[in-house]
Amino acid sequence: MPGKARVLFLTDGALTPLEKIPNCGILCEKNRIVATGGASAFSLDDPGLTVTDMRGTFAIPGFIDSHIHGTAGVDVSSFFIRNDDAFRRLAMNLASHGVTTFFPTLVTAPREQMLQTLENLSNMFDITGGAGIRGINVEGPFINPEKAGAQKKEYTSPVDIGYAKELIQSGHGRIKLMTFAPELKNADKLITLLLENGIIPSMGHSLAGDTDTYRAVELGVSRCTHLLNGMPPLHQRKSDLTLIALTDERITVELINDGGHLHPLMVALTCKAKPADKIIGVSNAIDPAASLPFNNSGSDLSTTEEGTAATSSGLILGSVTLVDKGWRKLIADSRMDERFATACYTLNPARDLGLIMRGELRPGKDADIAFIDSKTREVVMTVIQGEVVFDKRKRT
Repeated sequence: MPGKARVLFLTDGALTPLEKIPNCGILCEKNRIVATGGASAFSLDDPGLTVTDMRGTFAIPGFIDSHIHGTAGVDVSSFFIRNDDAFRRLAMNLASHGVTTFFPTLVTAPREQMLQTLENLSNMFDITGGAGIRGINVEGPFINPEKAGAQKKEYTSPVDIGYAKELIQSGHGRIKLMTFAPELKNADKLITLLLENGIIPSMGHSLAGDTDTYRAVELGVSRCTHLLNGMPPLHQRKSDLTLIALTDERITVELINDGGHLHPLMVALTCKAKPADKIIGVSNAIDPAASLPFNNSGSDLSTTEEGTAATSSGLILGSVTLVDKGWRKLIADSRMDERFATACYTLNPARDLGLIMRGELRPGKDADIAFIDSKTREVVMTVIQGEVVFDKRKRT
């Protein structure tokens, strides 16, 4: 919106997300929201004001996807060879699904490749166009090879503090999340190192029992990677990472709700067991073709009706859907109020990751807004930092 001092968006309503405002107006100035409220409270003829009529939609904060490997023909792990055009394609595709902030996520790979990928990604934060990158997520390499899933076991590593320091150095302060298995020897030293460097340690790809899990939590670990996937199944007579993550209110959990990773009743159970502000919706999205060199599938990868990429043996590699679908399904599957379901993809990740200017439609916050069709709940328009970056109405 260059040259326009202020823009007023008029919508059928808004989810801020915790407040529901009918017939809402959202007033933005440059890259900030300056006012929200009932549309009748705003004057439409103020000098310098541009009114954008978005009736037929409702507004929510832009989605924040903190665990995504790729989409649109791009895999993040391929950036050991820098490709700005591919990065822009990824970011623009995410914006078309209402994503305004994302954390590109690496999988376990050869050591030098991981280091170079982190080096390149750390220098790509200024690339403009589409969803904005606010940090890097590293899924591995200090994970249990018996729970590596689609990741290649040969590249997993015991906890090696020297290697961990190299990863951190290559990320130049941009790494914000790292998945690790708390049962590995020296996991306590890794936790301390990550926390000292402002990195959130997240338990996952693990067979940890209760002793190792509780030790990690007492050391300050408060996040679990894709709950119920890459960890022991729930068992009625065993306490382990899965049960503790599901029931301990200190732990925030990622939820992949694409229809394939979790049964809808398991989603409902999770949402009953966990406080609403301790659930973070993620896509875990991959591009099946682009991800082939970085996974353990061989060449028999296919897309399932449920929205996952899997091998003929049933090994799930990731999702082929993005968080807008997950959000719609969470409202349907979880039996949560739509405000809290929306917070799982907006406010909750913002708070967990320290994005204090994002995740809410409130005065003073960044103007990151997704406009959703009031009937279909499909993304119609995405505004990032006050700029319209996707408008479905102009593409039809």
